[in-house]
Amino acid sequence: MSAASTESAVESPALPGPGGEAAFFDVDNTMMRGASLFHVARKMYQRRAFTLRFAAGLAWKQLRFVMRGENMTDINSVRDAALAFAIGIAHEDVLALGEEVYDEMIASKIWPGARALADQHLKTGRRVWLVTGTPVEVASVIANRLGLTGALGTVGEVSDGFYTGKLVGEFLHGPAKAVAVRALAEKENLDLERCWGYSDSYNDIPLLSIVGHPVAINPDHRLRRHARDNNWPIYDFRSGRRAATLGLKAATGAGAVYGLWRGFARMRDR
Repeated sequence: MSAASTESAVESPALPGPGGEAAFFDVDNTMMRGASLFHVARKMYQRRAFTLRFAAGLAWKQLRFVMRGENMTDINSVRDAALAFAIGIAHEDVLALGEEVYDEMIASKIWPGARALADQHLKTGRRVWLVTGTPVEVASVIANRLGLTGALGTVGEVSDGFYTGKLVGEFLHGPAKAVAVRALAEKENLDLERCWGYSDSYNDIPLLSIVGHPVAINPDHRLRRHARDNNWPIYDFRSGRRAATLGLKAATGAGAVYGLWRGFARMRDR
């Protein structure tokens, strides 16, 4: 039985980090707008792995994620459904799926500001890793396309080239991210006190708390409050913040509802 590694094999384009320094970026709503896992599920629906009813539920959860941030009930339900549907899928197919998901759904959603921060770390000679609950195969594609050092992601068990529907280790979320980064730091001889961490979610405070330079990006309200109380830097790349963002969300919501309705109409016509 074989299993994918929790760290991608992407090679670093940067020089060795000065003094064992590195930067760790969450992906969803931090490096990109929305949730990458939902896009993976959406692509699986396009390949007829999901029903239309389930796909409609995914669309609604993705909209809620963009508008109000991470909801563990939604994240866990998508994770569990994806694992169930992944049983018997070839590992090679998922690797190819990761490339498609990036090109068709993720590339246009990368926050320019977050990418600029990552690029600045690389130019300084620091290594940069993504740390995400998204499948490591997809996370590695994102890291590779952005020219980053590598990625830590959720690992699905693979046996004889096919997914078993089980996980290797934990779903990489919350405290599990901090555990994974500590292990990586020990392996790569990194000094966490001289490292940076970036996230949008209150659930990632365990990760942000183990690095010397925690930064909140597009934070949910609980992380924003925690960051202010602890004098952490806050970057918000969302359009206009508060007042203007409410209008953007309303427009996005209306567009998503209309798009979903049109999708149902096309399916009905067929």
